[in-house]
Amino acid sequence: MKNLFIKNVNLIDGTGSELISNTNVLVEDGRFKSIGADESQVGDAEVIDGQGQYMLPGMIDAHVHMMIEFKPVEERLVTPFSYNFYAAAEYLNRTLNAGVTTVRDALGSDLGLKKAIEDDLVKGPRMQISVNALTITGGHGDGYNYSGVITDILQPHPGMPQGICDGVEEVRKRTREMLRAGADVIKVHATGGVSSPTDHPKFTQFSLEELKVIVEEAKFRNGVKVMAHAQGLEGVRQCIEAGIHSIEHGIFLDDEVCAMMKDQGTYLVPTLLAPVSVLEFAKELGMPKTAVEKSKEVIEIHKESFARAYKAGVKIAMGTDAGVFKHGTNLRELELMVECGMTPIDAIVASTKTAAECMGYADLGLVKEGYVADFIFSKENPLENIGALKDNDNIQVVAKAGTVYKNTIEA
Repeated sequence: MKNLFIKNVNLIDGTGSELISNTNVLVEDGRFKSIGADESQVGDAEVIDGQGQYMLPGMIDAHVHMMIEFKPVEERLVTPFSYNFYAAAEYLNRTLNAGVTTVRDALGSDLGLKKAIEDDLVKGPRMQISVNALTITGGHGDGYNYSGVITDILQPHPGMPQGICDGVEEVRKRTREMLRAGADVIKVHATGGVSSPTDHPKFTQFSLEELKVIVEEAKFRNGVKVMAHAQGLEGVRQCIEAGIHSIEHGIFLDDEVCAMMKDQGTYLVPTLLAPVSVLEFAKELGMPKTAVEKSKEVIEIHKESFARAYKAGVKIAMGTDAGVFKHGTNLRELELMVECGMTPIDAIVASTKTAAECMGYADLGLVKEGYVADFIFSKENPLENIGALKDNDNIQVVAKAGTVYKNTIEA
């Protein structure tokens, strides 16, 4: 691993502090060694001239589906099973090149995909995986249609246990199976969803007792956090009461629930991009009519709920639901957060420092001495134009743990 001396950059370090102009950064053994380094420290390090670009921590997406990219049903039905793994390699590469260096997979990726990245067989962001999501019969995640035809997104296979479970003891067993399969986090569908055919986002699914058992098995027995797809208000309330770590989507939130989340330190992973993209790319992605109609129904209340949570001081970690739409477009999420009232610097903190904390990393998400050296360069100042981050051509350098995976700066 080469040491790096990065010179002539404007630093946005992820802490929320003011931009540091025209500074140098030294990376040794994959970690930030010195911020504001002197050129006498170059030694045998490779020199990267930032040419006045803006250096940020690598972005963190706390809600993705790396093995999935929505396609019309007929295309999915004729795609060979193993093809999906090769396609995932392309999704991972796109995501990394977009500036996302860490992801939390919310359903679909097994331990083999994570290890392939760790062993550098496949280039992609570091991963935390949930393996498969727990869901009730007939709930979000159950691919049963009213016709009787089942069109599940995932097929159970070695390393990918079935996720459907009903009742306390089935829920307990499925949680243990996900942990056995290598889950870093447990994912539960606590409410209905936009994309599922037989439910609604407001519908509450698992009972409070079932949710508490999931938390008991994951957190208290194994030290593993629980993330909950939770869109309806009552479902969100039950998740908070059960001790779930993060609320994914959070479409229908009120002031009382936001106060509960703040008091308990529950994270919100908003995924504003998901319903927006469903509407924009419905025809191309083969989205069913029910998903389009539900997206239209929730899109404005989703934005209002995000703004309410932000105003209340809820901890917000960036997440997108990439896979429901095209991978590599993740950083458009920051623009949407800012459009909903978040400041650009807070959107960057949500995508670095807070997302790292949500995922349990103590040495990631900041350009700070001793931290893992994940970083990106932006040609434009994202504090003045946060939308610049969604342009992959604007992201000219991407590095993970001190290894540069993308560098398009012209000498």
